[in-house]
Amino acid sequence: MRFSVLGSGSKGNCTLVEAGPTRVLIDNGFSGKELLARLRSLDIEPESLTALILTHEHDDHVKGAGVLARRFKLPVYANEATWRAAEARMGKLPIYREFEVGEAFVIDALRIHPFAVSHDAADPVGFVLGDGADSLGYCTDTGIVTRLIRQRLHACWAVILEANHDVRMVKEGPYPLPLQQRVLSSRGHLANPDSLDLAAELAGEHLRLLVLAHLSEINNHPDLVLAEARRRLPGEDQVRLLLASQGQACPLLEVSP
Repeated sequence: MRFSVLGSGSKGNCTLVEAGPTRVLIDNGFSGKELLARLRSLDIEPESLTALILTHEHDDHVKGAGVLARRFKLPVYANEATWRAAEARMGKLPIYREFEVGEAFVIDALRIHPFAVSHDAADPVGFVLGDGADSLGYCTDTGIVTRLIRQRLHACWAVILEANHDVRMVKEGPYPLPLQQRVLSSRGHLANPDSLDLAAELAGEHLRLLVLAHLSEINNHPDLVLAEARRRLPGEDQVRLLLASQGQACPLLEVSP
């Protein structure tokens, strides 16, 4: 199983996960032109995509989903509340398939288990994706780390995890107070220390590859994230660490013990 975070941040989010011939996108907040360029930078043709699965309805996760699905006749998987909230934004889809939060479903070679997260959306989820041998956790857009999130991610060898902001930068930055309160709330986004504390817990179990994602361009900085990682995580010989970028795709990464 392999994956690439094609881009992550407030300007657009999309992640590719593949197992054998099965290629699934998690969300698509990019224009068609931008997404195709990022896929082709990895030598992946869009015609090879199998499906698109959605975490929640915010624009930076779904604004390109409908166009992509119609162009390549992709089935789109979402829970009922997300579908209803995103329907007007995405438009008519060629194939829509509904999943229940907490109930695993299968797309060809991938088994996908959606779990609830804490975000100001209709019914937001993260995913654990597996091919029968390895597992990848995907958890962004959550204001807190819940017991359920810990339970779902603890057995994953690789995890894509939000490290959105530095609390001091939010409080001293340009955001108006209501937006600061949203970001810092339990239904907002995950701060660096909370993200890295969770990662440290997971590193004591199975985690060997960590991609930190959804870094705010205004309220965070890669140096701050890396400093937190050095304080909380074991060395690269135990956990490989990468930071996802807003501007370009990560390389294709292997999920393996």
